[in-house]
Amino acid sequence: MLINPHLWKGKPVRDLTQALRKKGGRNNTGRVTVRSRGGGHKRRLRVVDFHRQEPGPHDVVRIEYDPNRSAHIALLRSRSKKASQPWSYILACEGLRAGDVVTSYRNGIPNGLVDGYVDDPKGGRKPVDEDNNEATSEAALSLGILRSLTIKLGNVLPLRLIPPGTVIHNLSLDPNGPARLVRSAGTFATMVLHEEQGEYSQVRLQSGEIRRIRSDCCATIGKVSNGDWKGRMLGKAGRSRWLGRRPHVRGVAMNAKDHPHGGGRGKSKGNRHPASPWGLNAKGKRTRKPGPRGHKTGNKFVIRERPRGRKKIALIVK
Repeated sequence: MLINPHLWKGKPVRDLTQALRKKGGRNNTGRVTVRSRGGGHKRRLRVVDFHRQEPGPHDVVRIEYDPNRSAHIALLRSRSKKASQPWSYILACEGLRAGDVVTSYRNGIPNGLVDGYVDDPKGGRKPVDEDNNEATSEAALSLGILRSLTIKLGNVLPLRLIPPGTVIHNLSLDPNGPARLVRSAGTFATMVLHEEQGEYSQVRLQSGEIRRIRSDCCATIGKVSNGDWKGRMLGKAGRSRWLGRRPHVRGVAMNAKDHPHGGGRGKSKGNRHPASPWGLNAKGKRTRKPGPRGHKTGNKFVIRERPRGRKKIALIVK
């Protein structure tokens, strides 16, 4: 039984790929910095468009498998004959299929898309006199029509144009930069609110953390595809070798001179705390400085940290 029968069974577009050279876990000096890496099947890197600067409608030609990431990718073709890049790859969101149409509104809403709506990058929409009921109702109607046209799977919008409660992914942290957050398979973020000043919006990330992001940054509507990826089973050791993972030797199976867990009679690590081969604590060591929201020099954009310990367990049970 095929889990993803909609995936393309052929090869990718050659012009949208690059050669991927393997390093076997070595750095630029040739020393091993990541153990148990090497070999694996030959791959080509798919060039995914995380900027989505090209405006106008794009047709989804097909959904493809990408060996370099957990999510699936979609091949787009622009309808504009003047497009600088008519073909491109994007991350496929859940439910996106061949034949669908996606549009990028990263540069704002084009004039004339909705009658009565004027896009204002600083304020979101043109101010309306609240005492004038007719003007208020027209503004609300135009905003509703705009959302019905733009809030669709795969569309890219500035955060200021996304209503609270919308499921999004591919968030950028720079108004002109590429997408940085929520790109793994099955992940999503939720728009929480827009601050009154209009400069920042608050987004709940997959971990439960709520953070402020500039309202002119962009996000893609929907949830990242291939949510069943977390339940995959490799099935045999050979599949790990295809992925470039070599066998990993446990510390308790080594000699005492090779690992802090080594030596002794039987499966014993000397009643000491789990440690790395170089003696550093491997489990449970705090890496963040103390404080209700981290250290005073920490991330100022985090409104609420992700739940930990009992709070996280209670959230999972719910």
